[in-house]
Amino acid sequence: MPLTRRTLLIASAASLATVYGIQSVIADTGDLGGLIYKTSDGVAIDGTDTVAYFTQGKPVAGSAAFTHDWQGATWQFSSAENRDLFAADPTAYAPQYGGYCAWAVGEKNSLASTEPERWAIVDDKLYLNFNRGVQRRWDKDRAGFIAQGDINWPDLVAGNS
Repeated sequence: MPLTRRTLLIASAASLATVYGIQSVIADTGDLGGLIYKTSDGVAIDGTDTVAYFTQGKPVAGSAAFTHDWQGATWQFSSAENRDLFAADPTAYAPQYGGYCAWAVGEKNSLASTEPERWAIVDDKLYLNFNRGVQRRWDKDRAGFIAQGDINWPDLVAGNS
């Protein structure tokens, strides 16, 4: 069968769908590839208790008394209970994109720091953002930024490993 322009377009579209589908699976596995937003001494997301976003509905400072090492970072928690919840299922509580700014990952295909107070839980996943202004931009099209962020994240991990 000769390759027509239509055949090539259909094959290209199918290939892209397959590639994007695979990337979405990679982004959803929770494997952050060791790319975690952390302090110079290795504490993830500035020591904020990631479980508290889900259980208390707000950012809560973690403590060096309650820690769990995961994916090359030390995660701090406000209680032994929160630490144990995280240890049992880190991917359920860890922020998407390693705690880097969700807007920057989706819009700019880059990494940026985050503020604990700039957050949202979407479809049972935690997303953090750089500051109030960025959070407002991200809030205008969360689904779009998440979809693009899921596509961009594997390349950011590969480029920073």
